[in-house]
Amino acid sequence: MAESPFGWMQVGHWTDAEARTGCTVIRLIGDVVASGEVRGGAPATREFALLEPTKMVESVHAVVLSGGSAFGLAAADGVARSLRAQDIGFETAHGRVPIVVAMSLYDLGVGNGMRWPGVPEGDAALNSISRTFDVGLVGAGTGAMAGKWRGPDRGYPAGLGFAVAQKDDLIVAALIAVNAAGDVGARADRARSELADGTFDWPDVSSPFGENTTIGVIATNAKLTKAQCRSISEAGHDGLARAIVPAHGPSDGDALVALSKPEVDADESTVRILAASAVEQAILGVESPM
Repeated sequence: MAESPFGWMQVGHWTDAEARTGCTVIRLIGDVVASGEVRGGAPATREFALLEPTKMVESVHAVVLSGGSAFGLAAADGVARSLRAQDIGFETAHGRVPIVVAMSLYDLGVGNGMRWPGVPEGDAALNSISRTFDVGLVGAGTGAMAGKWRGPDRGYPAGLGFAVAQKDDLIVAALIAVNAAGDVGARADRARSELADGTFDWPDVSSPFGENTTIGVIATNAKLTKAQCRSISEAGHDGLARAIVPAHGPSDGDALVALSKPEVDADESTVRILAASAVEQAILGVESPM
C-alpha cells in the first residue's frame, strides 16, 4: 500500500487479475501544470502533443496508465466522459473539455490477449481514487513484466511501483508501471557486469526483445513552468535508465509525464535530482526475487 504525499493527487485502479491487465488513473485537483517526454521507440500515448511547452493548454485533469497496448488508450475516454459529467475540464465556448493524458503498455501476451481496459474500466478506476492505493501487480501493472530481452520465456513479473524523494518541504513522487524489455535491480547490475566482461548470454532468437513499455508520472509541489516540467520528465528518464538495463530500446515505448502543483519555491536542478531518484526507486521497488 502507498499513499500520495499530495492532497491534489489521488490514484485509482481497475484490475483484471485473471486476464492480467488493468488501468490506473491519477486524478489531479486544481491547476496542475504538465509536460512529458517519450524516449522509447514504440509509444502508445494520447494527448502527448499538448504537453509540448509551446502548446496552449498548461494544466491536465487526469493521467491514465493502462495495459492493453493501443487498445487500452480507450480507458481515457471513460475518465474524460466522467469528468465532463462533473463539469470538470478546460473551459471552451461550448462547455468544459477534460484534459486526460494517457499512456499504455503492452501486456497482450501474458494473459487474455482479447481483454483490455476500455471506457467502463477507465470510469471504474476513476471512481476508486484515493490518496492511499495499492502497488505491485494491480492496475496498469497487473500484466507488467521485465527481463524479456533475454528471450520471450525469460521474463518475470514486475508491476506498479511508487516512491517519494524529498528535500525539506520539496517533495517529488513517482508512480511507474514497469513493463521493460530490460532487467531491473540486481538483475540489471548483473547484466551490466556481464556486458562489460563479455559473458552475457545473448539469446539465440531473431527478435528477443518483444513488446514492452515503462510508463509513469512524476509529481512535485515545486513551482515549475511547463518548460521546466519537460525538463523534470527528462530527468526522470535518467532514473529509468539507471534502474533498467537496457532502457529506451526500439521496442520500448518509455514515456513519463511530470506534474507540478505550484506550492514550494525550488531550484530546477534540485527537482531534477529528486525526480531521477524517485523514478529509480519506484522501479527498483517492483523487483521480484532472483
